Amino acid sequence: MAQTQTFSGNSFKGTGVALVTPMTKNGYIDFTGLADLVEHVINNGVDFIVALGTTAETPTLSMDEKKEVLMSILTHTAGRVPVVCGVGGNNTAEVIEQLNHFCVPGVSGILSVVPYYNKPSQEGIYQHFKAIAGACKLPIILYNVPGRTVANMLPATVVRLAKDCPNIVAIKEASGNIPQCMELVATKPEGFVVLSGDDNLILPQMAVGFEGVISVAANCFTKDFCAMVKLGLNGDFAAARTLHYKLLSGIDLLFAEGNPTGVKFVLSEMGLIRNSFRLPIVAASEGLQGNIRKYLESHT
Repeated sequence: MAQTQTFSGNSFKGTGVALVTPMTKNGYIDFTGLADLVEHVINNGVDFIVALGTTAETPTLSMDEKKEVLMSILTHTAGRVPVVCGVGGNNTAEVIEQLNHFCVPGVSGILSVVPYYNKPSQEGIYQHFKAIAGACKLPIILYNVPGRTVANMLPATVVRLAKDCPNIVAIKEASGNIPQCMELVATKPEGFVVLSGDDNLILPQMAVGFEGVISVAANCFTKDFCAMVKLGLNGDFAAARTLHYKLLSGIDLLFAEGNPTGVKFVLSEMGLIRNSFRLPIVAASEGLQGNIRKYLESHT
């Protein structure tokens, strides 16, 4: 009798980091900078890495570049932490085709965003992810970010997918809607992992049952951010709160002019990567750069 494959979201608890894509001043991928960034985040405590998320400026990368970035991350991670690969879009058939390119050895899971622009119904969202789950042999993390996609995946749809698709094991919930977050935690199946997609909300979200985060801030404020999450998961909210308030204004600055504008500037100030982008993302304004420098001077 054939055995049913079992899936778990346990590999995706704690702090995941949505890696930026370092670039040269001419807009080419800086693979040396990418290797240095992988070392930085692993050495400072991340629990897993997300490659080719939105923070990676993935929409501006060609298919060949995406493959090269993923393979570079896998090479330099060398199995030390799990690697999740972002594979999403608003064309279900195309997403399924992309799975053939990115479900490679070394990838521990797939992060897939709610379809953007199309504004699908809850049934459309359900059928989209059910089709992806049926075509994928890896664990899948759903990604709900209505501020970017417009469509909001409701808790009932998430729970339905979690129950019907064994390899859908977690969600990155970035609605910022705390009542929705609490409904999700209260109604999810046992073992299904709820992660935050909002760096500034992870502490209160852990208090209501979130088990981690996929973070932008963990690229640059890695040590403190990972420590805060670990303290919160261990129930030490007093100590976690101290780090939360230390980081809070810095996190807000990261997103003041879009993502990854702020985080790349901080990483450039740290000497890890260049402050380079591909359009339509541009460098931080002089005003924001000054505010970030003031924050770094007073908090590091």
